[in-house]
Amino acid sequence: MDYKSSGVDIEAGYKSVELMKASIKETMRPEVLGGIGGFAGAFDLSGIKDMDDPVLLSGTDGCGTKVKLAFVMDKHDTIGIDAVAMCVNDIACSGGEPLFFLDYIACGKNYPEKIATIVSGVAEGCKQSGAALVGGETAEHPGLMPEDDYDLAGFAVGVVDRKDLITGENIKPGDKLIGIASTGVHSNGFSLVRKVFDMTKESLDTYYDELGTTLGEALIAPTRIYVKALKNVKDAGVTVKGCSHITGGGFYENIPRMLPEGVKAIVSKSSYDIPPIFDLLQKTGGIDEEMMYATYNMGLGMIIAVDEADVDKAMEAIEAAGDKAYEVGHIEAGAKEAVLVD
Repeated sequence: MDYKSSGVDIEAGYKSVELMKASIKETMRPEVLGGIGGFAGAFDLSGIKDMDDPVLLSGTDGCGTKVKLAFVMDKHDTIGIDAVAMCVNDIACSGGEPLFFLDYIACGKNYPEKIATIVSGVAEGCKQSGAALVGGETAEHPGLMPEDDYDLAGFAVGVVDRKDLITGENIKPGDKLIGIASTGVHSNGFSLVRKVFDMTKESLDTYYDELGTTLGEALIAPTRIYVKALKNVKDAGVTVKGCSHITGGGFYENIPRMLPEGVKAIVSKSSYDIPPIFDLLQKTGGIDEEMMYATYNMGLGMIIAVDEADVDKAMEAIEAAGDKAYEVGHIEAGAKEAVLVD
């Protein structure tokens, strides 16, 4: 009897690490100390001494049941971008710069090539956000998970100077709301997606004219990373008063999280383009419109509040980063809530 006969292949683990080294190396920053394979990831913080009052930020998240889509499509090269995006977008939402990221993969069986492909997506997400991939863990769970299944989660650390921390406390009536376009469903609400659409290869390979692609490709499109867009806004001299990452809970839960007491956010549903995947999802599933806005990002992955005088400058900075920006609403006095209007 040995460990391999119990279902854990240590040699496969070694091979996974070797296969992923090239992807990980591409994410390195000068502050990373040591190479791949240490017991802990080391990161030199001397650079933040230039800040007046540095504050560390952290975020942890996963991809939810979107991984089920990756299983059916046998496409594993982008799900890692989702894991990174869910963490670093939260850090950027507070005004911070992501510094480093760690991933955790739990699998029924370690297939080295598949694990390396997943990590290549994690590395791509790290490159897009400027974070170093300093460590991770692949845990084989025979008997606990089916051999072909896995779950993916991650943890990110960032930093911000306290004076640049986005808290929402200075949001006032008259401020404007700018929405930044999403790439689709992102990584939330997939339990409902899987109830609406058949999660079969045939269904996911079906081409829809209104989508301009197959259903599977539209659904698996990776979560947009907004780190560069928000950095551009800051570098343009615009103060972001509040920022909301539109994830699980949609508009109604996430927008109020950036608001102080005494104000409400008014969002115009007709002020921006809703990606066709949401129309298809709503019609196919017979989902109430309010539920759609309470579950999905509906085409806006991030919403920021700025002074009215800064709208044009902020939108130009966002679009210079390669993102699409819309003026989607404003702030009024009232109860702390999000109000959607036609």
